[in-house]
Amino acid sequence: MLGPAASGFATSFALILAIGAQNALVLRQGLLRVHVFWLCLFCAVSDAILIAAGVTGFGALVTLYPGFPRIMALAGAAFLLVYGAMRFRAAIRGDDALHLGGLAAPLWPTLATAAAFTWLNPHVYLDTLGLIGAVSTQFAGVAKLSFGFGAVAASFVFFFSLGYGARLLAPLMQSVRAWRILDLGIGATMWTLAAGLILSP
Repeated sequence: MLGPAASGFATSFALILAIGAQNALVLRQGLLRVHVFWLCLFCAVSDAILIAAGVTGFGALVTLYPGFPRIMALAGAAFLLVYGAMRFRAAIRGDDALHLGGLAAPLWPTLATAAAFTWLNPHVYLDTLGLIGAVSTQFAGVAKLSFGFGAVAASFVFFFSLGYGARLLAPLMQSVRAWRILDLGIGATMWTLAAGLILSP
């Protein structure tokens, strides 16, 4: 079952790799060394809930509407192509260097901010319920369960690595060259995933 788990891990990791508002918050708190554990746990558990809903609920929906996976795959591919193009554009412009500053907020306001970044972000639903759910339909039974565990593991690995590795990553993330390399990698990953969805039967 290592294959499905690795596929779930790679799919999930690629989708959450982009530095958005949620990840920037984790990076910032990691720099300040304030509320790092609870913030990382909140983000990872939120992802786990959404991924589980995508992997389990998507199959039930497919039973009712057999053509739905293809529609979602094409819609997901279109989103990934556009998002990948945005990352390539950002890499060319080189204007995405991250600047962090300010004082740390108390725990509950910090978690409330993370909740807003997570649950009010429409992209998170496409990523977890749509894209991860769509990719999971390639597997069945134990293989699908392994895929789901792999996807959830990627969230835990990513957020805790970002939070606790922030002091090492922050100087690199403030470099224009590093952001260009990161954006190029994300763009290539998104386009590869899009190609897989388009070419899947």
